Amino acid sequence: MEWWLIYLLTGAFVGFFAGLLGIGGGLIMVPVLITVFTAQNFPVDRIMHMALGTTMATIIFTSITSLHTHHQHGAVNWQIVRNITPGIILGTFGGATLAGSMTGQLLSSIFVIFIFYAATQMLLQFRPSPMFQLPGRIGLLLAGGVIGAVSSLVAIGGGLLSVPFLTLCKTKLQHAIGTAAAIGFPIALAGTIGYVVNGLIQSDPLPANSLGYVHLPALIWLVSASMLTAPLGARLTHSTQTAILRTIFVVLLYSLGIRMLINLI
Repeated sequence: MEWWLIYLLTGAFVGFFAGLLGIGGGLIMVPVLITVFTAQNFPVDRIMHMALGTTMATIIFTSITSLHTHHQHGAVNWQIVRNITPGIILGTFGGATLAGSMTGQLLSSIFVIFIFYAATQMLLQFRPSPMFQLPGRIGLLLAGGVIGAVSSLVAIGGGLLSVPFLTLCKTKLQHAIGTAAAIGFPIALAGTIGYVVNGLIQSDPLPANSLGYVHLPALIWLVSASMLTAPLGARLTHSTQTAILRTIFVVLLYSLGIRMLINLI
């Protein structure tokens, strides 16, 4: 089978919806990579780690595009980014290190729980009401640590966590989304480094053409396609069809979550 074609199609699909809905594609990409890596007979107990590590690496590239777009529109609060990034880096690297010590089944269980949470959040279009003032450096450090740790365990850019947090802390929604996009880059970078390092130091042999837990052929094709289709999705953001496409995406998330849950039972 031509695996590169599957990577290409997955990247194109994920990139389109990332551009359209402003979400990262990790929640779709990870289940697909699990299926593809399983079909290629990757080590069973390391498939989940490989899927998470490879997905985190793709987010490095997609987050740069997203960050640049939001910065051009003046939607990034760089003071928040500066204050939260140390916590983000520590939490993300720590989460990736923790993931390296977990079994694939435990990581899959965590991912399934989160995918149901994310699908429900999107279905209800939940946005918390502003209630608190934005915390100081220590508070942002701690918040960044939590956001980073969870993001690395489920291979997301953090937007599903950081946007509600920033909105809760009385940040304008536009700035919350733009700032979350900027935060996605250190999350992806630190998470990728964590998965690479932990993959290199573990004793079991990994598939050829892998850098730690990052499978390079998958990374190249996924990034190539997603970078092309993300702008296409972004152009349709205000289309009347967006609500329908959002519903399709949510149904797909629930379907993937149920499929993974069945495989775990």
